[in-house]
Amino acid sequence: YFWLLVLSRGLVGIGEASYSTIAPTIIGDLFTKNTRTLMLSVFYFAIPLGSGLGYITGSSVKQVAGDWHWALRVSPLLGMITGTLILIFVPAAKRGNVEQLGAQLKAQTSWLRDMKALIRNRSYVFSSLATSAVSFATGALGMWIPLYLHRAQVVQKTAETCSSQPCGTKDSLIFGAITCFTGFLGVITGAGATKWCRLKTQRADPLVCAVGMLGSAIFICLIFVAAKSSLVGAYICIFIGETLLFSNWAITADILMYVVIPTRRATAVALQSFTSHLLGDAGSPYLIGFISDLIRQSTKESPVWEFLSLGYALMLCPFVVVLGGMFFLATALFFLSDRAKAEQVNQLVIPPASVKV
Repeated sequence: YFWLLVLSRGLVGIGEASYSTIAPTIIGDLFTKNTRTLMLSVFYFAIPLGSGLGYITGSSVKQVAGDWHWALRVSPLLGMITGTLILIFVPAAKRGNVEQLGAQLKAQTSWLRDMKALIRNRSYVFSSLATSAVSFATGALGMWIPLYLHRAQVVQKTAETCSSQPCGTKDSLIFGAITCFTGFLGVITGAGATKWCRLKTQRADPLVCAVGMLGSAIFICLIFVAAKSSLVGAYICIFIGETLLFSNWAITADILMYVVIPTRRATAVALQSFTSHLLGDAGSPYLIGFISDLIRQSTKESPVWEFLSLGYALMLCPFVVVLGGMFFLATALFFLSDRAKAEQVNQLVIPPASVKV
């Protein structure tokens, strides 16, 4: 049945890629400026909310049913319900309609030309790399933090060693609840901070993202310091770190809407999503587990080293987050020029030779 599980997971990925690629562009066609930022914030809030509810629901259903298979049977029902609601209620907006570009965007460029234009768009490239760093951290922390906190309690002698998987059910519930709330708080805080900073500087979007990433890295580091002596302290650091980390999701999508013309946005979102998963959460959980096992092989078998080895491996996350912050700072350098190019192309049926699209 393993290959059937792999096939099912692949089909889920196709559905995820479809909606996550098209949905932001629909929002971009319906709203502009601060309203678009707000609506993207509402949309991207669903990611941490769903992740948090997934931790809570999955662990609860498994515990009630006594079988982890039942945790996988909740999502299909929810997917059918939401798919039906989208089919009935979501309007079919014309590309670039809200920006009054409908008549100018009838001519379609080739996929190859679109890809070349995106690769030459420095703001898009750097923000996509920064998004990959966010995905790397969220994927690794989501997979390993509950187990890490359980091992911390074993070392502190407030919990017994787990002899059967999955471990840390209570920690998964708490972590899921924190993820839900910090997702909401982070997205709203990021949108509000960006709206205020736009009054001060035109580079507000990438700068707010950079500050959020660099601040998040500090508190992610503190998780591993606090967990050695205080579980409450670790949860506080998780709360602040995730809030700052989640603050850039909607803003990153808004950056893309600013620097990419409407006819290329779906392709841009698709490429960004592919890149973020490929370089981010597709491999980060495995990499963290591999590093942890590698450290344990050179040490004696004990609960202390199980805890420390996983903590040392997870320390890779804040370094990747700092790298993501650097990418957002690089985005800020080119943001105004790339946005001006996109706006100039939007206003002209045939752009002048000086404008590279």
